[in-house]
Amino acid sequence: MNEVEVVVAHSERATLRVGDVFLKVDADQARIDVEVEMVSLAPVPTPEVLWRKPPVLAIAALPGTTLGRLGRPSTGSPAAWAAAGAAIRELHEAPLPPRPGQAGRSSVALAAELDAECESLVTNDVLPADLIIRNRQVAEAALRPWTPAFTHGDLQVAHVFVEGDEVTGIIDWSEAGRGDALYDLATFTLGHEEHLHDVVAGYGTDVDLDVIHAWWSLRSLLAVRWLIEHGFDPFAPGCEVDVLRSRM
Repeated sequence: MNEVEVVVAHSERATLRVGDVFLKVDADQARIDVEVEMVSLAPVPTPEVLWRKPPVLAIAALPGTTLGRLGRPSTGSPAAWAAAGAAIRELHEAPLPPRPGQAGRSSVALAAELDAECESLVTNDVLPADLIIRNRQVAEAALRPWTPAFTHGDLQVAHVFVEGDEVTGIIDWSEAGRGDALYDLATFTLGHEEHLHDVVAGYGTDVDLDVIHAWWSLRSLLAVRWLIEHGFDPFAPGCEVDVLRSRM
């Protein structure tokens, strides 16, 4: 009998692995709707959707292993990171999907959300004020006009699978849609700054590194309180708080 592995679980959703099948349980069926739609549209390797019975989505496991995880050293080679960069470029150049995604929030909305979150972090003494102020300044560079692209919207390094130096698939598409391409690149390299140039080399076009750095700060500032409230540790070595400290 196969064991059941809890991949991730919190109050909003859970993902379980049973043998070669992943079972995603989500309280918000709209996220599952988006995932199924975006998997069908994405031009890069994605997991096969096996069946769906709300609130559960079953998808097949991908060959290979994740390229890395936040807070842990990557086992992937520079060539594998470059291959991931090439796959991300292929996604970004695909025809635009019909809906905006997580990476498509307006600069005005993001600035308001960021200012409110920074105020909360200071008021509740979650992080030192100077750390918040400095990273809010860095984050400003991300709040600029951008050309819409087909974005994944939650392109954490743990969502990209490789076998050798080849990308075998990208998972978790519930935040995908039209958005800022550099948001994806920043999310993918968050906490793995040493591989940024490998990814950019594979991506194959000029990338504004200041905007990547800005997205690292912005995403981390917005994530810290949510992570704490959902049982994760942004203070763990190499995770979000260390990312913020690296900008000082």
